[in-house]
Amino acid sequence: MQRQRISLQPAFLLHQSPYRDTSRLVEFMTRDHGRIGVIARGARRPKSRLRAVLQPFQPLLVSWTARGDLGTLTGAETVPGGTALPPHCVYSAYYMNELLVRLTRRHDAHPQLFEFYAVALGDLPGQASEAEVLRLFEKRLLDELGYGLHLEETVDGQAVDESACYEYRLEHGVVDAEGRTDGGMIFSGRSLLALAAESFEGESEIRDARRLLRAALDQYLGGRPLAVRHVTRAVRRGLR
Repeated sequence: MQRQRISLQPAFLLHQSPYRDTSRLVEFMTRDHGRIGVIARGARRPKSRLRAVLQPFQPLLVSWTARGDLGTLTGAETVPGGTALPPHCVYSAYYMNELLVRLTRRHDAHPQLFEFYAVALGDLPGQASEAEVLRLFEKRLLDELGYGLHLEETVDGQAVDESACYEYRLEHGVVDAEGRTDGGMIFSGRSLLALAAESFEGESEIRDARRLLRAALDQYLGGRPLAVRHVTRAVRRGLR
């Protein structure tokens, strides 16, 4: 197998862990090569320049060589103009990182998903609520991976009416709620259309989007809970 050499690829660090005595195993989301895993040799040494560069949520330019699934990092530098994420947004950003690690395959290119992630990171500290930013990222992630939700028509081809209530059946679609107005997978037509349009007018629409998207994501996560959810709950309990 021929060795690949990739230089100065736009990337974000998703996860890193110790590797042997002085190195790190790093997962990046790259613009043109999707998620990659590389060994950052010597990155744990006290005087390593990489220690300061390999930080999450910062735009990077990375270079690596690879002959198989796992590559070797040959260079990394920060992109000028990047700003630190406010502390209150960190858990939300780690949540997005874990979704990318769990749901994407290495070396599957998703340039649009890379842009969605970059936009979401930029929007987290902005005027929109964190919940809204996360719901849009979750929806776009599912769409990009081919798991998109069909929200504007029922399974029998009828346009969703914003004044009606519907049941959403995963891997099937929208069906008439048959008079039911609440329940685990019952949603107003208004909420379904708001999610489809990626435009929320109220908190109830965001809450409905969270219920539906979490159910969809949990299905593709294979029943294994996200680690960041446990950490967040533990921190919140500690603050009470």
